Amino acid sequence: MARELALRTHLNVSEADRSIEHQSGRSVVELFAESEATFRQFEEHVVRTTLLSKRRLVVDLGGGAVTSAEVRDELRKHAITVWLDVDVDTCWDRVRGSDRPLAQDEAEFRRLYEERRPLYREAADVVAHDGDDVVLAAAGVHVERGALQRLGELVPGDGRVALVSDSHVAGIHGMDAQLALGPRLAEMHELPPGEEAKTLAAVDRLWQDFRLDRRGTVVALGGGCTTDAAGWAASAYLRGIAWVPVPSSLVAQVDAAIGGKTGIDLPQGKNLVGSFHWPARTVIDPALLGTLPEPQRREGMSEAVKTGLLAGEPVWELPDDELVRRCAAFKAAVCLRDPRDEGERAILNLGHTFAHALEAAAGYEGVTHGRAVALGLLAALRLSGRDIGQVEEILRPTPVRVDRERAWHTMQRDKKAVGGELRLVLLGDDGPRWNVPVPADDVRRALNELIA
Repeated sequence: MARELALRTHLNVSEADRSIEHQSGRSVVELFAESEATFRQFEEHVVRTTLLSKRRLVVDLGGGAVTSAEVRDELRKHAITVWLDVDVDTCWDRVRGSDRPLAQDEAEFRRLYEERRPLYREAADVVAHDGDDVVLAAAGVHVERGALQRLGELVPGDGRVALVSDSHVAGIHGMDAQLALGPRLAEMHELPPGEEAKTLAAVDRLWQDFRLDRRGTVVALGGGCTTDAAGWAASAYLRGIAWVPVPSSLVAQVDAAIGGKTGIDLPQGKNLVGSFHWPARTVIDPALLGTLPEPQRREGMSEAVKTGLLAGEPVWELPDDELVRRCAAFKAAVCLRDPRDEGERAILNLGHTFAHALEAAAGYEGVTHGRAVALGLLAALRLSGRDIGQVEEILRPTPVRVDRERAWHTMQRDKKAVGGELRLVLLGDDGPRWNVPVPADDVRRALNELIA
């Protein structure tokens, strides 16, 4: 699983057993032949020095590493520890017939499995069952039905908390969040609903009202506009304090709240001011979608369909909990590979260059983000020479009434433009391609097809 995580996130892997062999000049089998205590001494040293190196690594530990109290202490201080919980029969099938010292006797192997499970539970920050769970853990994303009721224990640190929401979401979920945060909750703040939250005036009010010190944490409860604005406020306040998005909409749970992009809009374009500020943790509770009106659910499905097109899988067909988990894991992996949007992360903008232009041309009124993304996906697929049937069937986008010239001018100011030349994300036979130059006439023709 460590190798799969490294492949999906481009993090380097450090295998404890290989490091032990390198440092000791002996194989694991030889060390165990001397004594298990000798092996554990080397293991403690390797784990300690690896974790203290502060490198971004996936550290692959053997099953006995956490039997050491010192190792457990170092993991608690310096790592996110993931327990890949696999049943004993599967574990035995994987190691039977190998030369692993503690896998020579099945009865003894099963005894050790049961003996160690409480230690695994104690040491683990996250219990994972597959690769997606491990990717989410690496990105600090916690997906769990009922997580809102556990918010107090899921927000890292011990400093005071400022809860930021809008009046609508606060009226539905605010009391649950307050009760869960308990005595850590020190302040409550309100942002305007929708894109109005993503203005300098709205964020300025937050800055003036905050009373947190540098140990404090901003918890942003709401949709993508709330998490974008509150996250940017946190990134600049006192030159940066921790924040935790708690997305309540489908758009935010599958996309907007993941990956550390924060920002606000300008009249000239969407998300033109912002920062990269990775959350201390992202807490996603799919149960919150139960209160989502159907129009807002359709908004979120645009981002889910985008993710499915990029991943080459019909994730939009999954039930809510799995839909959210799979989409969140896909985006988390991309963002871990490219945390500052310098390359591959651009694929997440499939259709969004058109969408942002339509939203800005409408003055962020009357054209919702989900509707704009659905139309943008149509344009991107047409320019890619791909079938648009799935987008039309699932999202049913219809052209919008906006000023064509304003939309075109906004596109030319898009963040992905290079030297005035438009660069788009398109889908090829081998998957998504980014930074693709497209002739202006073709782009404008595709944009005009989206406008009534």
